[in-house]
Order: sequence, then C-alpha cells, then structure tokens
Amino acid sequence: MESFTSHKGIAAPLNIKNVDTDQIIPKQFLKAISRAGFGKNLFFDWRYLENGAENPDFVLNQTNYRKASILVAGDNFGCGSSREHAPWAILDYGFKVVVSTSFADIFYNNCFKNSILPIKVTEPELNNLFTELAKNPGVEFEVDLPSQTLSTPGSATINFEIDAFKKDSMIKGLDDIGWTLQFEDKISKFEAEQQQKYPWLWQSR
Repeated sequence: MESFTSHKGIAAPLNIKNVDTDQIIPKQFLKAISRAGFGKNLFFDWRYLENGAENPDFVLNQTNYRKASILVAGDNFGCGSSREHAPWAILDYGFKVVVSTSFADIFYNNCFKNSILPIKVTEPELNNLFTELAKNPGVEFEVDLPSQTLSTPGSATINFEIDAFKKDSMIKGLDDIGWTLQFEDKISKFEAEQQQKYPWLWQSR
C-alpha cells in the first residue's frame, strides 16, 4: 500500500446524499478480482448515457474536473453493500481523498486499506466547500495528514479528526497485512518456540 502524507489536487463536487456502492461501481462490473481497471466504470450510470457516450451534465465529464483527485461528496457516502470494489474504483480513477460529513462504516474502513483518505467534516464546513467549488470550478485543495488539515485557496482551513492507528498506518503505507509483517521476527520466534514445546502439533505440517 502506498503511504499518504499530503496531497494537493483538483477538487470535484458531488453534491448528492446517500451515494451507495452500487452507484460507485455497479454490480455488473464486480466479476474481476484484480484492483485495476475499475476506474473507467466509476459512477457508470451517471457518467454515461444509454448509448455509451459520456453524459455532459455529470461533473466528472466536465473539463474543470476531469483530472480531479479530491472528491467532495454529500452525506452518508459509500452506503449500501460492503463491496471493496467501491474504493478500488475510486482509487483506480485517481481519487486520493474523499470528503463528506459521514461515511458508511465498512466503506470508511476499506478506504484506509486502499490508500484513500476519507475526511469527515461538519455540515457547515461541507457547504462552504461546495460554495467555493461553485465559485471557482477546477480549484485545488490541499490535504496534510500529519497536521490533519484540509486547506483551500479561499483561505478555509479545516481541522479533521482521524483515529491515531489509521493515521499512522496511512503515513507508513501499511495495510493490515503490512502492519502484521512488522512483527515477522517475533512471529517466527513464537512459532519456533511452540514447535519445540509442542512438536506433535507440527507433525502434520
């Protein structure tokens, strides 16, 4: 997993509440098990018309937001089914940060496992961000994880909360497996001691 310390990028507004994982990545695209390739189908039903052409009214198809890497979304983002393909699609598209007032728990935790930083803000803070984006389409926001701040050109600086363990893991680039492997020497030592103490447990291996 890539480490995350800071990021500066174009912010795209998705002012829609209760965006569920089936809107993020529809069920017909869940056949693949590799994390790559899902970005082209992110928000598929909104991004494309029935004939397959891009929907010009959808925010990510507009010139100012085609290279967006920070998504500013409505309340309760990532609700619905627990599919991990949702953060896979968001990351594969190019988003590094998702900002909302709240996230579905499973989606929120899956983001940290995929180098995506989900930032929770208050409703007034979110409304201010949407207002700034409406006035200045294509503007860049800056996120600093060590200081836990989100800054905008409009002089808004938002301090966000984050669990200390999740923060440390993001900065170090460690998912659950990577975090466990930090103790590989201790695990190996424990296994060796157990093999000496209880040899019959290891005879079938």
